[in-house]
Amino acid sequence: MRPIYICITWAILITQVIMVACKTRNNVPAVIVFGDSSVDSGNNNKIATLLKSNFKPYGRDFEGGRPTGRFCNGRVPPDFIAEAFGVKKNIPAYLDPAYTMDDFVTGVCFASAGTGYDNATSDVLNVIPLWKEIDFYKEYQAKLRAHVGEKKANEIISEALYLISLGTNDFLENYYIFPTRQLHFTVSQYQDFLVDIAENFVRKLHSLGARKLSITGLVPMGCLPLERAANIFGDHGCNKKYNKVALQFNAKLEKMIYKVNKELPQLKALSANAYDIVFDIISRPSFYGFEETEKACCSTGTFEMSYLCSDKNPLTCKDANKYVFWDAFHPTEKTNRIAANYLIPKLLAAFR
Repeated sequence: MRPIYICITWAILITQVIMVACKTRNNVPAVIVFGDSSVDSGNNNKIATLLKSNFKPYGRDFEGGRPTGRFCNGRVPPDFIAEAFGVKKNIPAYLDPAYTMDDFVTGVCFASAGTGYDNATSDVLNVIPLWKEIDFYKEYQAKLRAHVGEKKANEIISEALYLISLGTNDFLENYYIFPTRQLHFTVSQYQDFLVDIAENFVRKLHSLGARKLSITGLVPMGCLPLERAANIFGDHGCNKKYNKVALQFNAKLEKMIYKVNKELPQLKALSANAYDIVFDIISRPSFYGFEETEKACCSTGTFEMSYLCSDKNPLTCKDANKYVFWDAFHPTEKTNRIAANYLIPKLLAAFR
């Protein structure tokens, strides 16, 4: 395995150099986001679900200390990626009434925390299923054409960078929690089932005009604080079984990406695999300036997220930059920034 600690240093330097070049030459006019809480910028604020984060302490390190609906103390990866491409600093949520088509022309997020590839996953917490994210995207396209004209809209649609990030909830909030899918699928079969949905999703986006896609696989989900807390017989270490499942799923996802690149005309889909960098952060936290990997910053740091993550809890940490995880399921802004910086050179090289 390549030495991640050397790669991340060079990745940051390369990112800075390429970002300067992108100011004079940028072929990405917009960043469009699909997925779950790893990339949701606030869509769940406007739907009838218990899975929300539009309250403090969420967003305490965002501009103005404002909770936006991001499941983080600050920004999420698409924000850093969009900024690196010189598009905009933060990607707005499509359902947020504070934004208009003027804002969405250069970037928009359709993601919904708690969703997955599997429709049954979105039913668990009554969030937006992936097919509905596509419906919102179709609606957006119509509004975009009305706003900037057919020719300009088609150019934005085909040249935009599409970021896709989901899958963790399918396993941790669905398959391993409820018996329905386990009765019908082995783990391997369920992975195949999800990858088939992912492929159909990519093909649908392509048919709607998307050409530049970045698809993120799973991170080491067995190392999330929630899973560590539950791993009683493993001395609260990372759940190795879950990490193995994540690696297997990522390998299958990469094969699918290779396949669609060969079969779909003008498509350029990229595997944005963040597993290695996140695992390295967790394995060697001091190298990245972290002090705590097992527990999250919020409350006890073992099981709390959403409404259980309270700014009233005296145990909530003072400095999130010392923590890899913000709540029991989501990284801090610092972790998001490091992971994004690891991926950005690859994205810039492929799509700028």
